[in-house]
Amino acid sequence: MEQFDVIIVGAGAAGSAAAWRLSVGGMRVLCLERGNWQEENSFPGTKDDWEILRQTEWSPNPNQRRRLFDLVIDSENSDIKPLACAAVGGSTIMWSCHFPRFHPSDFCTQTLDQVGDDWPIRYEQLLPYYRLNERMMGVSGLTGNPAYPDDSPLRLRPIPLSEGGRRIAVAFNALGWSWWPADLAINSEPYGNKRGACTNCGPCELNCPQKAKATTDVVYWPLAITAGAKLLTGARVIRVETDSSGAASGVVYLDEAGRSHRIRAKRVMLAGNGIGTARLLHLSYQKSHQNGLANSSGLVGKRLMLHPLARVTGLFHEAISGHKGITAGSFVSHHFYETDPKRGFRRGFKLQAIGTQGPAMVASGSMGKAITWGVNHHSEFLRHFDRGYSISVCSDDMPQESNQVTLSGKLKADDGLPAAAMTYRTPPEAKKALAMGVDKAKQALAQAGCYETIENHSLPEAGFHLMGTTRMGNDRENSVVNEWGESHDVRGLFVIDGSVFVTAAAVNPTNTIQAIALRAADHILSTSRRALPHV
Repeated sequence: MEQFDVIIVGAGAAGSAAAWRLSVGGMRVLCLERGNWQEENSFPGTKDDWEILRQTEWSPNPNQRRRLFDLVIDSENSDIKPLACAAVGGSTIMWSCHFPRFHPSDFCTQTLDQVGDDWPIRYEQLLPYYRLNERMMGVSGLTGNPAYPDDSPLRLRPIPLSEGGRRIAVAFNALGWSWWPADLAINSEPYGNKRGACTNCGPCELNCPQKAKATTDVVYWPLAITAGAKLLTGARVIRVETDSSGAASGVVYLDEAGRSHRIRAKRVMLAGNGIGTARLLHLSYQKSHQNGLANSSGLVGKRLMLHPLARVTGLFHEAISGHKGITAGSFVSHHFYETDPKRGFRRGFKLQAIGTQGPAMVASGSMGKAITWGVNHHSEFLRHFDRGYSISVCSDDMPQESNQVTLSGKLKADDGLPAAAMTYRTPPEAKKALAMGVDKAKQALAQAGCYETIENHSLPEAGFHLMGTTRMGNDRENSVVNEWGESHDVRGLFVIDGSVFVTAAAVNPTNTIQAIALRAADHILSTSRRALPHV
């Protein structure tokens, strides 16, 4: 039997980055992924019926998509539905590529604002890994964002503002609100090996025929495999195992035919997202771990955070091609990001200017307002399509133990075992933040010249950011893993995905997830007396 130094479960954003870093550092790495490689000819963005596919077999919600090896999730008791993708590249296959860093304040909200908990690490400790990850992924943007410390990060030129984004940016200027071109993991010019530049075709979430979009199957995996990493697809991991000393010893997985296999390694890294990782730990209960593996704190699965979202769409009299261009939007504003005691809630929210959808989805009511069928349908459709532009509101999401991932008592996954069940209710302070964000968005759109707005005070289909279910911390009594992602209970068992987040911030988490994974990989290399790779 082939021997490995590290087994990684999950080939998405975190797993791919760690696999590359460890394999380049000389370690023998095996990654197990329940999904498969995505074939270029399967990408729906190049097909005439892409909008139908976006709502069916390419829906970001696995419960709607139900493709082979998708992990169904019991979300009946959740305000927000899960969005995830089982594939090589994970959810980067279907993401819209907004790629910010967390703010320094996001790591110490308890100290600053008496809310949430402080992380055991700080922004400065992740900074080298933000830089490394951004160099690997490729980021278009503009240096000098005053919302962050002066770092002068490497950036490709920013993606130009769309017409709708330009009008709203002018409105922000008139209102005295700060904004900045969005950091996007999308090439504004050719970057890396065989990766082209954005052609502004959209929709980015359905993958990119130019490979301008930084999916980790394109960015990290070719390099990891060249360095010696092994990647096994169609492998559904059902249990993490430990040895007689209580240390991690390997995993058990089912192959595509349902046959069971056991693989040994002294280190196991879980990178299956905030729901998949919690489910696997719950499934890995043993005589010495009756409440699930690594769960002496009782916190495995608890403190689920999802980033509640709202959206306001404004209608202009003129056509502005609001449906064209990148999905992630033109610019972001962190003007209301930090705590202001006058608001009546702690922490804040991000505003992001984003486009609207294609004709079929607009006609079906994707803006949040149904286009009535009948004699006025065409005129109403023309009043909305091509004339809308939106501002999304993303609130900070503080952890609550009642928001959690457990095992479902009624739904089974494709491996024959209980599916994950998620319970999530939007925290009260997040609701207050969203309400204020909606008011600010309406104000900006009116200033930009919109004659009508469509308000969506919550977006149920917005659960891409799955965080917090194996909290990182120094105290084993109130955390699951330490600052390196290693379990307090099980030596050699690491969690490197968004599960380890202590708080959620109010920005997209992928860059931070990958920085944490790279840092954990370097910790393993250094404690194994391996030289850290220079890239």
